[in-house]
Amino acid sequence: MRDLIAQFGTVQAPAELQTRFGDVEGGALGNFINFIFRFLVIIAGLYAVLNLVLAGYAFMSAGDDPKKVAGAWAKIWQTLLGLAVAAGAFVLAAIFGWLLFGNPYFLLSPVIPTP
Repeated sequence: MRDLIAQFGTVQAPAELQTRFGDVEGGALGNFINFIFRFLVIIAGLYAVLNLVLAGYAFMSAGDDPKKVAGAWAKIWQTLLGLAVAAGAFVLAAIFGWLLFGNPYFLLSPVIPTP
């Protein structure tokens, strides 16, 4: 099987990916996955800020209507809960990495072992 794979040669990652995330042996795939996770948390944070601003505006413009005030409070509560879940995901990943693998960064900074 190795002879069959060796006929095709080696595959090199594009130069831009190698300079940004490193080579495969240095954990490039793990660095890329970590980058995606952090990017998604940043997007979640920006979405939460936008949601809080819109919910605050809805609360201020609700006036004396109790249904609108309750809807604005529900939106604020749900936004804060979602932000806590997004931030808490990293805390849980560190706890599970520490408990299962003895390293809190095991799941946060994955390294793909090479033979």
